Amino acid sequence: MSNADSTGSDDGPEMVQINLRLSKSFLEDIDATWEQEGFNSRSEFLRYAARDAVKHPAFSREGWKQIAASEHELRSGEAEMVSREDVLEMMHEDDE
Repeated sequence: MSNADSTGSDDGPEMVQINLRLSKSFLEDIDATWEQEGFNSRSEFLRYAARDAVKHPAFSREGWKQIAASEHELRSGEAEMVSREDVLEMMHEDDE
């Protein structure tokens, strides 16, 4: 464990501050994303992303890339929405 700053409160778990190095362009993407998605802060968004990655480690990096590409296609009008039933059917086809 590092010697990072930590703070505690009676309202929740102890929080530990860490340092993270990112490229400026990646940080700009993160900032645009957390604001668009309605998070209260960059830290809240990064905690959410880290928690999701830990809870779902089987979800591959390639899966995240596909989601990001699909999101981009939807926002740019290059793709159409897919129904829940279609997604479940596609998932079933991948299992075969």
